[in-house]
Amino acid sequence: MLDLIILSLHFFICFLISIAIWYGPKEVDSHSSSTGGAEVQSDGLIFIGKEDDIKKSQRITAKIDGREIVVFYHEGKFHALDSRCYHEGGPLCHGEIEDIDGQACIVCPWHNFKITLETGEGLYEGINPQEPSPTPKWQSKGVKQRIYKLTIDNGNVYVSPPDLSVSFDSDYYAEKFKQGGELAMGK
Repeated sequence: MLDLIILSLHFFICFLISIAIWYGPKEVDSHSSSTGGAEVQSDGLIFIGKEDDIKKSQRITAKIDGREIVVFYHEGKFHALDSRCYHEGGPLCHGEIEDIDGQACIVCPWHNFKITLETGEGLYEGINPQEPSPTPKWQSKGVKQRIYKLTIDNGNVYVSPPDLSVSFDSDYYAEKFKQGGELAMGK
């Protein structure tokens, strides 16, 4: 009887894992022959995926020259940014999206850093001690996360390649992850 319970539990856990894999973030590699589909167009734009597929999944990860980005579809808009958080390289593709002070923000699952989807700004809640009764307000740390320009054409979603002549804090972890994956991250 105990063997039957253990076997049933094993099958149930395998079922849950297969559901998590099925519904988890989708990945596309723009320079890998193993995935196919993603390709660099003659105008330099990089094909990420079908508009309807991304709308359905709400997010998709892609690799551009080995650099992982994440594309979100949130409240009728597409947003693309480096997949690794500027703070310590947390996987933003697993973060939750929250509305913070009227801005859609991705919340890093490792340390709860908040990053606007529209501009890549890091946000923090701070006070001005010179106010008579200081109350916390959301403020910008400046643009920390690299964002990517998106183009939608005939139901296809494309990103422009990054302009690496301008640096962002997220570049460090994007490159570190590119070089060694999770092992390089120490997590």
